[in-house]
Amino acid sequence: MSGRQALRAAIALVPLYFTSASFVSAQPKERELWVSVVDQTGTPVDGLTPADIIVREDNVSREVLRVVPAEEPMQIALLVDTSAQARNEISYMRQALPPFVDALTRPNDAGRRNQIALIAFGERPTILTEYTFDTATLKKGIDRIWSMNGSGAYFLDAILEVVQGFKKREAPRPVIVGIVVEGQELSYRMYDQVLGPLKDSGAPLYALMLGQPRDGVSQEARSRAIVLDRGTTDTGGRRDQLLTSMALAGRLKQLADQLTHQYRVAYARPQSLIPPERVTVTAATPGLIARGTPVKDLTSEQRRP
Repeated sequence: MSGRQALRAAIALVPLYFTSASFVSAQPKERELWVSVVDQTGTPVDGLTPADIIVREDNVSREVLRVVPAEEPMQIALLVDTSAQARNEISYMRQALPPFVDALTRPNDAGRRNQIALIAFGERPTILTEYTFDTATLKKGIDRIWSMNGSGAYFLDAILEVVQGFKKREAPRPVIVGIVVEGQELSYRMYDQVLGPLKDSGAPLYALMLGQPRDGVSQEARSRAIVLDRGTTDTGGRRDQLLTSMALAGRLKQLADQLTHQYRVAYARPQSLIPPERVTVTAATPGLIARGTPVKDLTSEQRRP
């Protein structure tokens, strides 16, 4: 083949190359969510299929590809209020937490166990127990839960420190559960310093508020209210208001049941240079409630079982 013939052949292949490249770039990208689906009583719903889940990105429906039980272990940061205002609630926490820990550290169907860390946030956030699936160690930490005289709650500071820890640990499936007594908030961090890192961490925030709701007028109180609103909703978590601490044990049992019966949902996202601002998940069946949290992108090392 002459040089001129070779040049003509190369030029002829150019449109084919760009057509192929365009086709590849136009292929949808698979994304995933951790999803909880419960009925009106809060009981998890089993046996769901792609037809039962609706995923929207910025209000545009996406094709659901797979719905399988979530078997990957969670890294759960359990935040407990040990401020002076929690004094009368501590005994209820210490009674309610051991069954919660038992349920979440029990091996799942794949033989995997979740890890839990226990963090107190009366005054400066303090680790009572590092991440572990050993129930005996966790129960020793629960026995160390006491209210601190003259102390205030630093819930937002605790959230930020926890998500920073998730980032360092490269936690693949992080979760935050906070038990907070209604009252004064003294955190140094404001809501705009917490919401971004919380969302980036990939951790849903579940907040169990004990006592009658209070409308604080301080900047700290307003910041906590915003985080309790947006920080739970935007991450696929939930805020529960428990008017009496006697309801704590039942609510924690229900939450453990929901966390251990989640789904891993895969859906197709068209290729785009601009990611969606909001991803929502709903149940196709009326009366069922769905909440979803995006699955973090993992390295090949983290993907190993």
